[in-house]
Amino acid sequence: MSTDENRNEQTDEVKAAAEAAAEEMQTDEQGAEQSETPELDALKAQVQEFQEQMLRSQAEMQNVRRRAEMDVEKAHKFALEKFVKELLPVADSLEKAVESTEGKENAGDLVASIRQGVEMTLSLLESSLKKFNVEPLNPIGEPFDPQHHEAMSMVPAPDAEPNSVVAVVQKGYLLNGRVVRPAMVMVAKAQDAPKIDEQA
Repeated sequence: MSTDENRNEQTDEVKAAAEAAAEEMQTDEQGAEQSETPELDALKAQVQEFQEQMLRSQAEMQNVRRRAEMDVEKAHKFALEKFVKELLPVADSLEKAVESTEGKENAGDLVASIRQGVEMTLSLLESSLKKFNVEPLNPIGEPFDPQHHEAMSMVPAPDAEPNSVVAVVQKGYLLNGRVVRPAMVMVAKAQDAPKIDEQA
């Protein structure tokens, strides 16, 4: 064999080896790409899931914070509710004392001075309650509202509008707009209303 033929054979062998190596590399790259694609997709899906979880937890934290702020606000607003409920019978007693002296102006100076003292005490108590947003409910003539009034009975009242309050047995009170005690009232009955057994 001549040198040229040897070179040609070696060149052919080198070319064949190079082609084989190139094919092998392509096969390896395709395999690597194929094996990376599912892993990459899985990682992307996991990142997406973590982002959604983070957004959900942030939204939940905001809701918890808002709820806590509302609870604190309500606690500040209505912290006095039990105390106010305890004071209401005192106001009722003072009002009854003033009512009991009505029409007894001729009974003497002692009764007049006692009445004056009770009236002053009552007005002092009412102004103190008003400072803390406690408002009385005295709904005479107003339409009956079951959220603010408690009906004791229905009475015939031709002069009054049906389902309106004709008498207040006991005043109600609101604390910051919320009912502490409903007003106990008598409600006007419609003239043509059927008779209701109130003892049932």
